[in-house]
Amino acid sequence: MKKTITPGQISQNNLKLIYQYIYQNDSVSQQDIVYALHLSRPTVSAKIAELEEKGLICRAGQISSELVGRKAVAYSAVPDYRVAVGAEVMKNLIKILVVDLKGNYYNRIVIEKKYENTDAYIRSFCDEVNRYIQSLCYKEEQILGIGISFQGLVNAKGTRITYGKILDCTGLTIEQFARYLSYPCRFLHDAAAAADSELWASPELSDFIYMNVSIHLGATLVHGRRILTGKHGYSGTVEHVQMIPNGKKCYCGKLGCTETVCSMSALLGEDEEDAFFELRDAGDPAAVERWNTYLYYLSLTIHNMHLLYNEDFVIGGYLASHLRDRDITCIYENIERVSPFPEKRDYVRIGKMPKHSITYGAALPFIHDFLSGELIPG
Repeated sequence: MKKTITPGQISQNNLKLIYQYIYQNDSVSQQDIVYALHLSRPTVSAKIAELEEKGLICRAGQISSELVGRKAVAYSAVPDYRVAVGAEVMKNLIKILVVDLKGNYYNRIVIEKKYENTDAYIRSFCDEVNRYIQSLCYKEEQILGIGISFQGLVNAKGTRITYGKILDCTGLTIEQFARYLSYPCRFLHDAAAAADSELWASPELSDFIYMNVSIHLGATLVHGRRILTGKHGYSGTVEHVQMIPNGKKCYCGKLGCTETVCSMSALLGEDEEDAFFELRDAGDPAAVERWNTYLYYLSLTIHNMHLLYNEDFVIGGYLASHLRDRDITCIYENIERVSPFPEKRDYVRIGKMPKHSITYGAALPFIHDFLSGELIPG
């Protein structure tokens, strides 16, 4: 039986098309929309009025023109019509921020709180998030949801931690949090959240490997701007590929994992970050030697992953802000010594989101859902 499209569906589709055009092209006139979307002026005028009434768009001055006569009104999307909250759970910290529809983040806070796999901790965490949201003074309907990132693998629905050795949180469920939160919420793997941040910051990227090098190591494969988790949910977990047989013990319990030589905790001692990089930059021999050894193992990791997935490679996390052009050159030189193929120096990139990428990325799924049109009110 042939399906028919109802007038109501056409009207709603036009509303979404016009909103998305204004969102993507700030300060546009009604005439711009008429030309771009091939809609009639009465239709555009009516939908503009509807979007204004709902609060999705606002008037943003006038369009500059050399033509004589009244200037056209410019329209822009309202960034905080809806917002999402991102929260990052770490061993001794909770990080929280809010992201609006334009990807701007605000009011980032860091709370010292030791993680415990207990209901008391969960309730305390939720109390902190609820207080944070109340301090923002948004209306309840403006909050799309809360993304909670963990140092662990998460199932496809974002409802369960399937592997959480770092925090001993395997088996944790979103229901344990939802009972204390008034908004939709979901879990995210921290590396996947960081990769999503990079996708937002780098619209030119489509297929790449993202490696989040922070206290711990994590990587994500991206194809067609979609994060690949794999059949069993752990694609890209290079941190547990054995690099050094019988090497140092990893938190997973195995020996010589890449985590033990390529994470920031493998490079630095406790509270050493600034001091070490100051010594490296000053040419201290011991610091330079340690840095070069670290870059060697990082290069091998990049090379191995690049052989398996021959696409761009993006280095993010804490490490990104400490990488210099000479370090990328060193990585290429190390790779060329071991690669069986002639290598072009065109695929290793420093991430555009080295700071707050995990907390930021935790909020983005709710922003994506809204912008896809699914959550625009009819």
